[in-house]
Amino acid sequence: MSVGEALLVVLAGIGAGTINTIVGSGTLITFPTLLLLGVPPVTANVSNNIGLVSGSITGSIGYRRELQGMGPELRRYVPMSLLGAVLGAVLLLVLDPDLFRAIVPVLILLGIALVVLGPRINAHTARRREEGRARSESTDRRLMQGGVFGAGVYGGYFGAAQGIILMGVLGALSGRPLQRLNGLKNVLAAVVNAVAAVVFVVVAPDRIDWLVVVLIAVGSTIGGVVGATVGRRLPSPVLRGIIVVVGVVAVVKLVFFP
Repeated sequence: MSVGEALLVVLAGIGAGTINTIVGSGTLITFPTLLLLGVPPVTANVSNNIGLVSGSITGSIGYRRELQGMGPELRRYVPMSLLGAVLGAVLLLVLDPDLFRAIVPVLILLGIALVVLGPRINAHTARRREEGRARSESTDRRLMQGGVFGAGVYGGYFGAAQGIILMGVLGALSGRPLQRLNGLKNVLAAVVNAVAAVVFVVVAPDRIDWLVVVLIAVGSTIGGVVGATVGRRLPSPVLRGIIVVVGVVAVVKLVFFP
């Protein structure tokens, strides 16, 4: 890899780390970049996943203020992300990637719909609770655990736009402010990326290009700091709009420019 190509990978990592922290679809920057440089698809996917872990961590640290008081949610949902990530990483190594990738646009669109409809769903649930006709909070928590587990499987397998799917699930079933949920999303995504990375290192070390890992890690670490600085200042409607726009772009990219 030439110096110019290495710089391109670092820049892609910065962009991915920034977008992952604010929204969550940075893989759509780094993965195509690696393919453009001739890295085999599975090696690109695995190496990219490992490289983005550091950016997820710095992004989560940047949102530490929003995470204060969310210990119960973290204890409840982190194990779901962990289990889902293990399953997703194993599926990546044993299944034809095209099988899962075919439904990725559908999952992203579902996440976008939940992000858009989240305030209405929460308002409707609040009204029904006042009337004594809503689902119990424990039921909502179980639904969120299932959704977080599913997002973990998705993130461990492919990862692109996992943040959008997570924000859709969390926003539709939780009454927490959007920025606090974004902090939670960053932690859960970091768990998924880290667990999947461990699985790849243990099970498939031959699929890892460590130079690519280091270059993306450098870029994504910087991007995570930038993303947290910018993302935390965005009003909820603006953040919601960015999630929708990035999600639509991701779907177009995956469907029409695979």
